[in-house]
Amino acid sequence: MSIITSIEDLRILAKKRVPRMFYDYVDSGSWTESTYRANTTDFSAIQFRQKVAIDIANRTLESSMAEQVVSMPVALAPTGLAGMQHADGEILAARAAERFGIPFTLSTVSICSIEDIAAHTSKPFWFQLYIMRNRQFIVQLLDRAKAANCSALVLTLDLQIQGQRHKDLKNRLSAPPRLTLANVRNMMTKPRWCLGMLRTKRHGFGNIIGHVDGISDMTSFATWVADQFDPSLSWDDVKWLRRLWRGKLILKGIMDVDDARMAADCGADAVIVSNHGGRQLDSAPSAISVLPDIVAAVGHRIEVHMDSGIRTGQDILKALALGAKGVYVGRSYLYGLGAMGEEGVTKSLTILRNELDLTMAFCGVSDVKKVSQDILMPGSFPVSRTL
Repeated sequence: MSIITSIEDLRILAKKRVPRMFYDYVDSGSWTESTYRANTTDFSAIQFRQKVAIDIANRTLESSMAEQVVSMPVALAPTGLAGMQHADGEILAARAAERFGIPFTLSTVSICSIEDIAAHTSKPFWFQLYIMRNRQFIVQLLDRAKAANCSALVLTLDLQIQGQRHKDLKNRLSAPPRLTLANVRNMMTKPRWCLGMLRTKRHGFGNIIGHVDGISDMTSFATWVADQFDPSLSWDDVKWLRRLWRGKLILKGIMDVDDARMAADCGADAVIVSNHGGRQLDSAPSAISVLPDIVAAVGHRIEVHMDSGIRTGQDILKALALGAKGVYVGRSYLYGLGAMGEEGVTKSLTILRNELDLTMAFCGVSDVKKVSQDILMPGSFPVSRTL
């Protein structure tokens, strides 16, 4: 295996080792994928100011997110089906994040359950929630998250209905995968993945199967989402959830200034500026391009975090310079997970940390908490239009 120096190296390796159905699930966006592409390309237009002859000998990346001390201002984003990138994927990612000193966020539609993660980690993790039609199930999920000592709840607001992702439809995405001739042929070329799956009992949606009456399998993920996710979700539901959950509440999927203000009014502790990685509304702007407006509107009231498009430590630093208090990485760590399991997640975080540290040094900053727009070249980054 060649030397791995970047997240792109991990992506290439993951593509070789993960079955097409699950690799495509991660590495795709909705419809034309224009927003998916914009999330990364808009970062590249932002330029740094190089500074020299500044003491950068004692640098620190330690910060906090939602009042939790972190070794760097990064969290692992909630990602569905992570346990299909690699056997027991969520457990492996959670352990890597814990060792690294950053938050891990478990998705509602994970393969490993809340209880699985609690049994394999020693520190609190975060849990991501979708609002479903079955409100009793939501209350049960919250009770399970409380019992597992989850320290923050991340409520995703931008998946009331699912955007159309062509690759998922063509691959007939399911967990576990249907054993069609095409799938079997493809999986035969992924022996590492198959061997890992044979060694684990976790092949379905661990937070759901066995916990909801009448649901014993979910052979069609898209059909289940359409049946269960609640398109009538409103801000009243957010207020209801705020009353039920006394821990930190983070609202994910905020791309609009008015929505950010509503989030603050509802008692959220933080918002995540996110377009769901370009997987929902195609032709929406990139997350990084709307970040400054949202920071200007609510950054004095609640923490503003950001995800969608983070592939390098430089991207992290650009988001911090534009006002984010922390970022979330999804695909970047999933590539590592699919490529090398727990070691790959650690590798992806090490790459991001080193890139963040070196770039911060070149910009003449020794404390990540002191990063500001001053490290960016004027005219190369989006300017807030919010008064």
